Amino acid sequence: MPNNVKIGVAGWSYRDWEGIVYPSSLKSAGKLAYVARYFDLVEINTSFYGPIKPEVGIQWCRMAAAENSNFLFTAKLYRAFTHSPAAAVEPTSAATIRPEQGDEAEVKRGFDALASQGRLGAVLAQFPISFKYSGENRSYVDRLLSRFSEYPLVLEVRHASWNQPEVLNWLASAGVGLCNIDQPLLGRAIRPSARATSAIGYVRLHGRNYKNWFAESSVRDRYDYLYSEEELDHWKERVEEIAEQTATTFVVANNHNLGKAAVNALELVNILRGVRVPVPPPLLARYPGELASIAAPQAREAH
Repeated sequence: MPNNVKIGVAGWSYRDWEGIVYPSSLKSAGKLAYVARYFDLVEINTSFYGPIKPEVGIQWCRMAAAENSNFLFTAKLYRAFTHSPAAAVEPTSAATIRPEQGDEAEVKRGFDALASQGRLGAVLAQFPISFKYSGENRSYVDRLLSRFSEYPLVLEVRHASWNQPEVLNWLASAGVGLCNIDQPLLGRAIRPSARATSAIGYVRLHGRNYKNWFAESSVRDRYDYLYSEEELDHWKERVEEIAEQTATTFVVANNHNLGKAAVNALELVNILRGVRVPVPPPLLARYPGELASIAAPQAREAH
């Protein structure tokens, strides 16, 4: 695997991971350190729902670094800047996004805390598929990127209208990375790619659960998908292509239901490195068909 590639998972504290990714007896305070044993990267989910408290961010950094000196976080930008507050019932656009006064300063305090510990790899501005390309929306994104320009930025757009050379050139001139995503190809969903527009490469694997992608009963259902080895092989090629063009490439598995993101992230590490990898024992017990052949011997020992 290229030395500049970091592979990990989106989030680390899920109730449905107990007894699957980590032991059921593990207390909440130990979950991040446990995940950091096996991955060099975690994308912070909670920063999408609200700003990170600086003291909490520093604590996360110290807990992860104590277990893994190579560990980095990436963090989602607060949804007040990327989604309509009524995104479930109205399209997101420059006209419907309404951050409140003080949100920017509060968000930056959290990111600054991570950066002060040397653990902030990138900030991800994630827009929904309803956010389509237009002059107004592009101008909004341009202003947003300028407001957070002190951080390494990556833009995730999901509608195919953004897939045009003009957008790629604009991001490259601004030094902003483009997130290459895997998602169900419904409607005009943007397709998988291997694009690099800055020194940072970024890949997010959301799964391909066509049936439940727009499920409203449970967000977990949307991300209930396990990639096959063949599907991951295609992403291996894309990751290598992106890594050739960037200083650092982050690969995040977001198909988190029942620990499937952890399974696929470990499989990707194995595919890219060509060596057996440490695997959490509970995860190995739950997914032996996927992990037994790639698990390093110590993975079979209890922690």
